[in-house]
Amino acid sequence: MTALPNILLLASSTSHRIFEPHPAWVTFFVLLLLGIAILPLVVEHWWEHNRNKAIVAGLLSLPVAAYYLLNSPGELLHPILEYFSFIVLLWSLYTISGGIVLRGSLTGTPRVNTAMLAIGAVIANIFGTTGAAMLLIRPLLRMNEKRQNKKHIVIFFIFLVANIGGCLTPLGDPPLFLGFLRGVPFTWTLSLFPVWAGTVLTLLTLFYFWDRRAWAAEAPEVRSASNGNEPLAIAGSINFLLIAGVLGATIISSQLQHLVEATGLGWPEGSPYRELIMISMGLLSMKLTSKALREENRFNFGAIIEVAVLFAGIFITMVPALSLLGLHGAELGVTSPAQFFWAAGALSSFLDNAPTYLVFATAATSVAGVEGIRDLVTSAEGHVLLKAVSLGAVFMGANTYIGNAPNFMVKVIADTARERRVKMPSFFGYMLYSIGILIPVFILVTLVAFVLLRSYL
Repeated sequence: MTALPNILLLASSTSHRIFEPHPAWVTFFVLLLLGIAILPLVVEHWWEHNRNKAIVAGLLSLPVAAYYLLNSPGELLHPILEYFSFIVLLWSLYTISGGIVLRGSLTGTPRVNTAMLAIGAVIANIFGTTGAAMLLIRPLLRMNEKRQNKKHIVIFFIFLVANIGGCLTPLGDPPLFLGFLRGVPFTWTLSLFPVWAGTVLTLLTLFYFWDRRAWAAEAPEVRSASNGNEPLAIAGSINFLLIAGVLGATIISSQLQHLVEATGLGWPEGSPYRELIMISMGLLSMKLTSKALREENRFNFGAIIEVAVLFAGIFITMVPALSLLGLHGAELGVTSPAQFFWAAGALSSFLDNAPTYLVFATAATSVAGVEGIRDLVTSAEGHVLLKAVSLGAVFMGANTYIGNAPNFMVKVIADTARERRVKMPSFFGYMLYSIGILIPVFILVTLVAFVLLRSYL
């Protein structure tokens, strides 16, 4: 029983000394992210098994873990604790939202579809992009099951609900939660509201006119058909209270941490109480939600297990990259908010946006001349850089199927939803949509937010 305290003591004694790993150790991080991007394309059936994902993640992360245990264990302990908090949040939101069933016989007209996407963009900040996407994708498919022209509906759903919508709270998207774990105040992300609102309204407007044209091209019998007379209803509503419990645990823990820092009472950073509450909310959801409701949602833990396995490897293998960026971030040549927005966004498109956020937020600390990510918030230059990194990581995670965890989950559900099946575009086919639709919008965001109105950010 004394082994763990001794390890923690050793970790704390070495966590504050500067350790610079050899750049070659970043190779394991790059290989893992490339594997996540390429292996589903070249060995699709082999990659479907989470066991094989675990083998790849384990083989690439174990050498890095051993390297840091021998040289600087404190720098390994911190990401392990962050991973625990990160995966507990995702698991709780995924589990709770899986117990909520939306019923009704709405028909997928342009107005109804636009309203559904708008609602999804808002609730993504409470349920998380994963929770909101899993909650709404099946009702959206059911609403549009009689339509022939509907591929664009799922694509815009990925844009808005699975990504861009969730940038207003740390619960919304994993990168922002990692920032929260690094000390960014819970309410700070609300300052992104003007950019969020402008981007969401722009995409909703584009979607409405696109969908109206597609709706007009449908056969008259489709446009006049009804999906039935079932009234709108929500089953499993107890889960909304459990979502509130997760939100409350996150907010309260942040306020307690600020109190400790102000009073010096010694509340341990990374205290497990927040995570214990989240786990309890998830377990209560499983206990209080009937099995029939989860079966109606076709709920299972396969997707969250996949995320847990891959992110375990990512959190470990990214440690050398974060260490080097913390020491040499200012030497990258990325210095302006617009550059941080596009650099963080470009990598978030093909890598995972959560570790990409940490990489560039760490680089921003060097540019702004502050010690940690939390200090960017109070820095005159740093807070704009952090906004650029946050927006780039969250927004541009929508550029590919692999930019954010829910993207591929939504694609799989749309591809396999029995009679409501939607033939989704290929990996590169999807990118044609994102390049044609999102990139012009992101250029507009750059011009307005980071050039014309930078002084207001």
